[in-house]
Amino acid sequence: MNNIRRKELDKIRQELQILLERLETVKDEEQESYGNMPESLQASEKGEKSENAINNLEYACDNISDAIERLEEATE
Repeated sequence: MNNIRRKELDKIRQELQILLERLETVKDEEQESYGNMPESLQASEKGEKSENAINNLEYACDNISDAIERLEEATE
C-alpha cells in the first residue's frame, strides 16, 4: 500500500475514533438514565426501549472498534 492510501486510511481511522467516543458518551448517558429509573419504570415499555437502545449502541460501538482495528491492520 502506498503512503497516500495509508494516510487516507489513518484519517478515516481517526474520524471513526472520534465517532466511537461520541457514541460511547451517548451510550453511557443512556445507561445512567436507565440506572436511575425506578424498578417499576425499568420493567415498563419505556425501560425496555432504553435497554434496547443501550444494547444497540453497544453493538454499534463494538462494530466501530472492530473497523478501527481492521484499518490499523490494513496499514501495517
